[in-house]
Amino acid sequence: MLALGVLPVAIACSEAPPPPETDLTQSQETIASSGDRVQIVATFLPMYWFTKAIAGDVADVELLIPPGSDVHEYQTKPADVRAIANADLIVKNGLDLESFLDETIANSGNAKLKQIEASRGIEAIDRLSPVVEPLEEHGEDHAHEEDKNGHDHSHEAGNPHVWMDPVLAQQQTIAIRDGLIEIDPKNRSTYEANAAAYIEQLKQLDREFQEELKPYSNCSFITFHDAYPYLAQRYNLQQIAVVEIPETSLSPGDIQTTIEAVEQYQAKALFGEPGVDNKLLESLSQDLNLKLYSIDPLVSGDLDPQHYFKAMQSNLETLKTACKPLS
Repeated sequence: MLALGVLPVAIACSEAPPPPETDLTQSQETIASSGDRVQIVATFLPMYWFTKAIAGDVADVELLIPPGSDVHEYQTKPADVRAIANADLIVKNGLDLESFLDETIANSGNAKLKQIEASRGIEAIDRLSPVVEPLEEHGEDHAHEEDKNGHDHSHEAGNPHVWMDPVLAQQQTIAIRDGLIEIDPKNRSTYEANAAAYIEQLKQLDREFQEELKPYSNCSFITFHDAYPYLAQRYNLQQIAVVEIPETSLSPGDIQTTIEAVEQYQAKALFGEPGVDNKLLESLSQDLNLKLYSIDPLVSGDLDPQHYFKAMQSNLETLKTACKPLS
């Protein structure tokens, strides 16, 4: 039997559906004159990748949240307020992920700023894959969904991690494309051509996931971040998240629930995330006789929009390896 007194475990954070309506919160007038370049701020890496891929060289795209930062815990800096103050447009994921943004925009004083919510029109899921709530089940007085600073991470609008699904990433790309065309119609042909090329890559990626994961239908895996339910839903897998957001440690209750979830769902593997000291998770995986793998939530990496495909290909290989039956 696995002892519960384990030290805290460190952890981090198909055809496309019809295009959604673009969320342009200001008037529909164009913001750029014939000689101006649109100034765009994208909130975090996937939004930056999609926007940069579409904008190419005809608009300037700036990344707000540095790669590797936890979007759930992000604290606005004065430089962020200045960037938004000078921007024509901000591209965000939505679904309550960028909870800091409304106050930051208000502080910027940029009354002309327009917004594109890339997830607008996407049907969000709540808990398709089980999110085990060990501290409620075991009666401990602690809540995972609110951090020590009082930030609420319950995502009442639904799970925000839609970019992990290559089909929904197509829909986000379409939303961003349409928003850019609406505010900068003189570059319409560039935006359409660039978006079409990127969407074709996303379609090819989806085909690869469909084909290569088909033999592993219903494979279950344990995560410590509820970032993969869209990916699991798309490819008939099952994510079991012990906690909803990345936390600095796992409590004894979390560890006990991990043990119980492995047995209940016949989990094939534990998944940590890159850039994290997973030594104690490795110890836990050894005690459970399961391998520990690293799966990438795509919040760190290179600024090149092609990095999305590199990281997702790596995730595909990880999933295939983790789900293969033991020989």
